[in-house]
Amino acid sequence: MWLGSCHGANPANVEYMLKTNFDNFPKGKTFAALLGDLLGGGIFNVDGDAWHHQRKMASLELGSVAVRSYAYKIIAQEVEACLMPVLADAADRGAVVNRQDVFQRFVFDTICKISFGLDSACLEREMPMMKRLLNIGSERELKKAIKLVDELAAAMIRKHRKLGFTNSHDLLSRFMASAGDVHTVDDKYLRDIVVSFLLAGSDTVSSALTALFMLLSKNPEVAAAMRAEAGDDSTPVTYEHLKGMHYTHAVLYENMRMFPPVQFDSKFCATADVLPDGTYMSSGARVMYHPYAMGRMPRIWAADHGEFRPDRWLTGAGGSFVPECLYKYPVFQAGLRVCLGKELAITEMKAVSVAVVRVFDVEVVGESGSGACAPKFVSGLNLLFYP
Repeated sequence: MWLGSCHGANPANVEYMLKTNFDNFPKGKTFAALLGDLLGGGIFNVDGDAWHHQRKMASLELGSVAVRSYAYKIIAQEVEACLMPVLADAADRGAVVNRQDVFQRFVFDTICKISFGLDSACLEREMPMMKRLLNIGSERELKKAIKLVDELAAAMIRKHRKLGFTNSHDLLSRFMASAGDVHTVDDKYLRDIVVSFLLAGSDTVSSALTALFMLLSKNPEVAAAMRAEAGDDSTPVTYEHLKGMHYTHAVLYENMRMFPPVQFDSKFCATADVLPDGTYMSSGARVMYHPYAMGRMPRIWAADHGEFRPDRWLTGAGGSFVPECLYKYPVFQAGLRVCLGKELAITEMKAVSVAVVRVFDVEVVGESGSGACAPKFVSGLNLLFYP
């Protein structure tokens, strides 16, 4: 059922796989082997005790007020000192920028600072390491790309071992401190954590931001409403201010309904089972659930499912944001594997989108040079856009 009928597009089936009978639908050895060279034994590539251990540690760290405060401070600094100057320079010169490239660089910078205390400086004009890590240009071979990732991870681990981590706030330091003595923590274990952080915190957020500004370009009234909610650009945006922006929150969720950063996921059925819709699953069968398809189904989102309409997420006279059931909207997964970095990702996307719409009117230019062009859907680990 990998490319056949998508039984994971039924919310009841999604809930059954991700919650009700979770243990019978693991990632599976096939998935682990497929991405083993890149993800190793990281949290996204394992099941059982290894997953439970990393999940518990990640939950303790990412759920803490100290980490969220530390992360927001970095995000706000990067927006003000790096992202906005790049966009302002392009606006002053009347230049066209590749928004996906800019957001990939920005998000890579922030995740490196938050996770490793490293300033990767990717928003500088010349960024050869970033070019190679993003597989842009001539270096496209998988082995070379993984070698670069390994080199970066090893350098980060050496730095943390040398400097110690007891007084550091970045996530890798906190993981090392909770795992044991600095000299005894296994390098392979730390390498897989580093790669998991990079994957979870960079491509997904940059993909969502890329889609967002395409949609805002087509729907200027939505950008205007976000600008009105954010207020005068002379007023600094605080973390509490961001949390109160219900309309902007709805815009982000509506954006990811239409263009989820992770378009699909799959599980393996450990023992023969029957899904809630009556579908029989044989032992070892692979079943996929597809957020991209689910976000476009009229039986889930009504007849206007193709419209970009943020107010579908708002209720009441004050327009309060109300989330949908996660099994109907599994953009951040759901159940026991629900994304632990969800709040951090939303905060980063909010901070970027608010800062940009307060100052700029963004126009996405298509291949013809007039108007926004539809993205070309590219199936993969994360949604990418190509001109």
